[in-house]
Amino acid sequence: MLNVLASVMTSSLAGWRGTGAYGVREQPAQLLELYEFEGCPFCRLVREALTEMDLDVLIRPCPKGGKRFRPEAEEKGGKAQFPYLVDPNSGTALYESKDIVRYLAETYGARRLRQTPHGLQSMTSQLAAIPRIGRGLFARPSKAPEQPLELYSFESSPYSRLVRERLCELELPYILRNMGKAQKADMGPPIVRKKFYPEADVRGRNRKRMFEETGRLQVPYLIDPNTDVRMYESRDIIRYLNETYAL
Repeated sequence: MLNVLASVMTSSLAGWRGTGAYGVREQPAQLLELYEFEGCPFCRLVREALTEMDLDVLIRPCPKGGKRFRPEAEEKGGKAQFPYLVDPNSGTALYESKDIVRYLAETYGARRLRQTPHGLQSMTSQLAAIPRIGRGLFARPSKAPEQPLELYSFESSPYSRLVRERLCELELPYILRNMGKAQKADMGPPIVRKKFYPEADVRGRNRKRMFEETGRLQVPYLIDPNTDVRMYESRDIIRYLNETYAL
């Protein structure tokens, strides 16, 4: 419970950015690729924007001490700096969270642009890292999966963060399926939706996909194509990741 409360504090200090999904005018044909690590405040800024733009991305975790993707990122970009975005749709690769967010917004047509100055966003993101110091930061020994895992999440979700941290620490690549809240009826915990908006339709690209597949709207939701496992609940997912991939 203390771990969850610390994650809630992180989302609060970050102003709950990365909650709503406002979409883009054009979805990329191929998955974006992001080299990053969960404990990095500047990487958080990019993940927040990805949620808000409703963009999916292949995460290649690069925690400190990592040997799986850090060397690959340095070889591709020329330096060990994160976040590092690769867009196979345009052949673009770039560093710096501010430049990455601007590029995504301009290239794919963000329907809603942030108004908060980038400097203030960076400061609050660094403050938000304090409650999670050491989490999603350092690599742990693991065996690599043959195929990337898949995680339905949105950036500010306190429970999803716990899973993303462990995926990062174990250097497990995964497709991040962003399913931010697409309407007022989605705000708050599921019990609020059931009580006050029982007739609300399901909106949002990945929210519709999840609901059609499972009949539920709950994150985190992990799909592991390597074992055909599909599961909810952060505690159960973390236990599964430890038992299946940690060494």
